[in-house]
Amino acid sequence: MARVCQVTGKTPMGGNTVSHSNIKTKRRFLPNLQTKKFFLVEENKWVTIKLSTEGLRTINKNGLYSVVKQMRAQGQKI
Repeated sequence: MARVCQVTGKTPMGGNTVSHSNIKTKRRFLPNLQTKKFFLVEENKWVTIKLSTEGLRTINKNGLYSVVKQMRAQGQKI
């Protein structure tokens, strides 16, 4: 479970590659993960988070400290 967003919980999903002749072969759709380093002002330390681009937008919208607080409430170690 290495390719999981720590903020949103997005994981790889399965699907098909469909060729021109309509032959279907299995494939994986991976989330767009980024490893990002943030400075947490309230605790005066750097935090590294592996998150999807949707998770990055969530941090921009709600604020870093509130997102980290929710992640810790879910049991993630940060």
